[in-house]
Amino acid sequence: MRPPRSALTGSLVYTVAGLLWIWVARPAYGPALATWIVGLAVAGLFLSGWANQLSLARAYLAAPAFAYSTQGGDRGLGLLAITVSVAGLSDVVDGMVARRFDRPSRVGGGLDPIVDGLFFGAVAIGLAVAGAYPPWLAGLVVVRYLLPAAIAAALLLGGHEPKLQHTPLGQLATTMIALMLGGVALLRGLGLDAAGWITAGEFIIPIATVGAFANLYRANRTVLLHSQGGEGG
Repeated sequence: MRPPRSALTGSLVYTVAGLLWIWVARPAYGPALATWIVGLAVAGLFLSGWANQLSLARAYLAAPAFAYSTQGGDRGLGLLAITVSVAGLSDVVDGMVARRFDRPSRVGGGLDPIVDGLFFGAVAIGLAVAGAYPPWLAGLVVVRYLLPAAIAAALLLGGHEPKLQHTPLGQLATTMIALMLGGVALLRGLGLDAAGWITAGEFIIPIATVGAFANLYRANRTVLLHSQGGEGG
């Protein structure tokens, strides 16, 4: 089956842009980042719709986000702050495109939190590797996105259909994580002290994560209880 035009265009544009960035910027872990970009391009061929392709931008941006966060220094963290801003813009634009052209879909709703997790996980891990962020807090950011995806995968394997999509609390949690991570990058990139921002994140991110988990549980409560009941029977 031939991939739709949106998928072909998106994969081609992202691959060319990503590999060109690697060639010009010469980041650390270049071969691994190139493999990531090409792998995403192949996966993107199976995603139709311009909105879904715009959502994938955040997964591609995980490559420069990780490179700039591990690079550290004023320049690297300044570029990271710009990358976080571009990722946030893509989150706004893909919803607008979905409503105007593609119509919001279940695939798009499930894709959003996945690409958010890939992007913010890359930022958090990179900052922790560079010593600019507490490792436990970076790990919490990863768990915030990884755990729902793992539960959804388990439910799918068990023959159940989870509701993995953005919810109001989930969107708020993602926004707060973006502000906490992007704020650290911006302050350090400007040569300012980010200790207060990190301390705020140590309170806000756990609270936002618990809220997002609670909301996801409420949205999937019937499916989870049915799954447990089926296993018990």
